[in-house]
Amino acid sequence: MKKLLYTSLFIFSLISFTAKAQYQPKNISKEDLKKAHHWVDKTYRSLSQDEKLGQLFIVALYTNKGEDYINQIRNIVVNDKIGGLILMQDDAAREINLVNEFQQKSRVPMMIGMDAEWGLFQRIATAHKFPWAMTLGAIQDKSLIYQMSAKVAEDCHRMGINWDFAPVVDVNTNPNNPIIGNRSFGSEVDNVISSALSYSTGLQDNTILAAIKHFPGHGDTSTDSHLDLPVVSHSLERLNSVELAPFKALMDKGIGGVMVAHLYVPSLESGKGIPASVSKNIITGLLKDKLGYKGLIITDALNMGAVANKYKPGELDALAFKAGNDIMLFSQGVSEGKKLIQKSIENGEISQSRVEESVKKILLTKYYLGLDKYSPKNPENINNDINNDSHKTLVQNLYANALTLLKDDKNLLPIVGKQTYYVPLEEAPYQTFANQLGSNVIIKKANEITTIPSGSTVIVGFHKDNSTAYKPYKISAESKKILADLTKNQNVILNVFGSAYALKDIDISKVSTVLVSYENNDDSMAAAANALNGKTKIWGRLPVLVNDQLKAGMGIDKVPASASNANTTVFTTSKQQ
Repeated sequence: MKKLLYTSLFIFSLISFTAKAQYQPKNISKEDLKKAHHWVDKTYRSLSQDEKLGQLFIVALYTNKGEDYINQIRNIVVNDKIGGLILMQDDAAREINLVNEFQQKSRVPMMIGMDAEWGLFQRIATAHKFPWAMTLGAIQDKSLIYQMSAKVAEDCHRMGINWDFAPVVDVNTNPNNPIIGNRSFGSEVDNVISSALSYSTGLQDNTILAAIKHFPGHGDTSTDSHLDLPVVSHSLERLNSVELAPFKALMDKGIGGVMVAHLYVPSLESGKGIPASVSKNIITGLLKDKLGYKGLIITDALNMGAVANKYKPGELDALAFKAGNDIMLFSQGVSEGKKLIQKSIENGEISQSRVEESVKKILLTKYYLGLDKYSPKNPENINNDINNDSHKTLVQNLYANALTLLKDDKNLLPIVGKQTYYVPLEEAPYQTFANQLGSNVIIKKANEITTIPSGSTVIVGFHKDNSTAYKPYKISAESKKILADLTKNQNVILNVFGSAYALKDIDISKVSTVLVSYENNDDSMAAAANALNGKTKIWGRLPVLVNDQLKAGMGIDKVPASASNANTTVFTTSKQQ
């Protein structure tokens, strides 16, 4: 244990950390700062102890679980005086009405959060879907990510949401990660940092709080923490250079929240099987004391199997607060948790000053987000407001800028004016892509490939099911065989409408052209068709290490047909092997 402590101190002594105040709006004046702290002190003094403890809890609000469930939440809001809600599935107008009602019942307006990593669509099916982080990680112009999160912020304001629990800053070094994967900007620390900073700034410049997650790093896990407790067994040196690096780089940028994961990290926590989310060593010792983080610290959802299966509701909340969290998210036992925290205060295990620290941080953030005075939202036309042409135009531009050309050996692009065949493979829809390719393209089913004349240009589309971020990316043996057969006599353009990891075990040595589109939906397919037809520039870079041949940073620039047919090949190899 002594050796662990000394090693830890040595590693962290090599780095100079700047303690940074929590989130503040841009260009705030000294006068406004004074007003904010005055409001916080006055509000804090006016609260009973029960109301103070209530501020520490956020519970989930679903609209698809029936009226009995909604009544339970209504009772928690009124009786337990909670600090916030996390909006879940699925009716936007109903959620707005309920939030309006609950805010009127709350003496201190609640902070309303949502997991909106790829926009409100992550929870509200009628919203427009923005690209996943992995797709964004391929984009070279990071100001486009800022534009996206600014639009997400606009949608959040429309719904009465103040906190987007995003972005994920986990460095996804494990292709088999079941829960992060597409939610990560990639396997390269620098790219994760620059992408996440653009995302966070786009939110917070527009008065929506960000939360970087999942501390201390969920990228190299093979267990889903919704089901069980993942273990991250890396050394301190590796954790510092990869897992912790984005958090350390971003913490002094005024990012409002850090979400702590349900992970067991033996190098950081000597107690066997203790999750980071309830580890005092990790939250207070590392995040607060060593790294100097001053913003809001929030647990990952407390209903997740990694912790919910091992602790009782309420007991888990009290442990999380003792460890140093300010907010217990998705609490399953608010009243029990409050009682246990109060009991710990009376026993001298927790100081009242610790409660004051967290509650004042919460209140100050609420003030900065404009929650000192709550204005109800109007539910009318909500579905159109969060899904319209302004979303579509922005999103297709994001997909266009993410497109990554890994090979074009025979200079087959663009296809404009050439007789081309198209073979759609795998399980997901492809018709939008087919329609956008143009009249020179003839569709052939997998069982018709022998009718394609030898020496033709053939587009093979791997269309993977992207209905959720967690679907398998692997390509079937049948599709691999069809691709191999086509390369014998045809000039093949392979377009992957799915994760770049799909190429992990694909032989592309005889494939002339390989394009990664990252996702399979109408917007990504339209963007890919435009690029193949030479209407838009292709200049994305691979955000992940796929295999020994396909390394992060690889990509070929292809300018639109109207500008030039020249390729510029750029290879930037992976920094983490």
